[in-house]
Amino acid sequence: MLNPVTDALADDLRARLPQSAFRPLTPTYLEEPRGRYVGQGGLLLAPGSTQEVATIVRACAAARVGIVPYGGGTGLVGGQILPQGPAPVIVTLERMRAIRAIYPTENVLLAEAGAILADVQTAAQEAGRLFPLSLASEGSARVGGVLSTNAGGVNVLRYGNARDLCLGIEAVLPDGSILNGLKRLRKDNTGYDLRHLLIGAEGTLGILTAAALKLVPRPARSGAALLAVRDAQAALDLLAMAGARIGAGVSAFELMHRMGLDFLAETMPDVRLPFASPPEWCVLIELGLGADQDPAAALEGLFAEAFEAGLVSDGLIAQSEAQRTEFWAVRESIPLANRRIGAISSHDISVPLSAIPEFIARAGPALAKLGRFRINCFGHVGDGNLHYNVFPMPGETRADHEDRRADIKRCVHDLVHELGGSVSAEHGVGRLKVEDMERYGDPAKLAAMRAIKSALDPAGILNPGVLLRAPV
Repeated sequence: MLNPVTDALADDLRARLPQSAFRPLTPTYLEEPRGRYVGQGGLLLAPGSTQEVATIVRACAAARVGIVPYGGGTGLVGGQILPQGPAPVIVTLERMRAIRAIYPTENVLLAEAGAILADVQTAAQEAGRLFPLSLASEGSARVGGVLSTNAGGVNVLRYGNARDLCLGIEAVLPDGSILNGLKRLRKDNTGYDLRHLLIGAEGTLGILTAAALKLVPRPARSGAALLAVRDAQAALDLLAMAGARIGAGVSAFELMHRMGLDFLAETMPDVRLPFASPPEWCVLIELGLGADQDPAAALEGLFAEAFEAGLVSDGLIAQSEAQRTEFWAVRESIPLANRRIGAISSHDISVPLSAIPEFIARAGPALAKLGRFRINCFGHVGDGNLHYNVFPMPGETRADHEDRRADIKRCVHDLVHELGGSVSAEHGVGRLKVEDMERYGDPAKLAAMRAIKSALDPAGILNPGVLLRAPV
């Protein structure tokens, strides 16, 4: 059983930490983007070094006080908010945002966990390299958070998830010891890979303080196209065709439904929509090619073959960097438009690529049995990750359907599970999907996770209630 923060613990920490580590607890640290959870008051600390993080963890371990690690606050599953239980210590790494070193010839960048993702991208660019992890929230998401949730984004098709872009980590474990695993090695077979144990653990097994990140050469030439496709199956056939024609040069392949474009027109009229008449489905394709390759020519050839095959009916190929940016602004603005409409239930799911058309074909009619809704389906179809979000009809709000939210989520997730998919593709589990983990998770995996949590964090102080239900 955990204890709440006390004045005695705060005084103990004031004797051990500099005054700069103490911050007033503002509402920012008690809120999350979807407004589903409100956190409790506690003690907010902003350590300036790994040693200070270790000091905090040791003190909390001795006092049996919970710790909630706080990154950029962009998480969508409540992992950064503790809505109930004893008041915790909230640890934000916003002061630990340094780029410690860059090794261009090694394609490695060392960043502290509080570094903003966009700043990491800029540092890599200034070194003539690319850090390819790209998210809509990259202007505020932090390195520690994206690794702790194993974030995905738009370039997973080519470069992989956050896990695939990390060579080593530095972290503070639940007993306050420091894991010095900040290695730049591509090969290191010296026992258990604790890096991969902590990545994706959502702050339940350790607090990440720094990471060695993989960089890649910047593509010499980039291009993008928006193509109107017949349906989801046509999008998959187009993806296969693009892979056969262009190979690894396909960096991103995003699927968008007309509803997402309608939401943009309704809530964000400043976003320029590319089609005069929005198609039912369209895909955004991004290419990154070598100096001797022409992205526009490659996309023109792809469009011609796809049109002949009946896969696409219309298309736009970016003729400038500005137009390419406009295309991506459409895709990256959809989540914000969704938020302004107000989803009844949002689903970050993945299914095998070949099952995507079946999922889409079956999910709509299944939900129609529960009521009348608008559905916005979009996402990273190149890696099987869809954001399948259910909205009220015009004139209604999500509050009007709050009593149906659990049924809607269960309907979608049951179908995902039936098709061999995952109910958490890239956002993590947090507190929102703990029950889903119990319902759909493999029993052996859950038992192993509980054993690992018990071994490393026997008191359960790190992010209690995330991934696994907190003991009562």
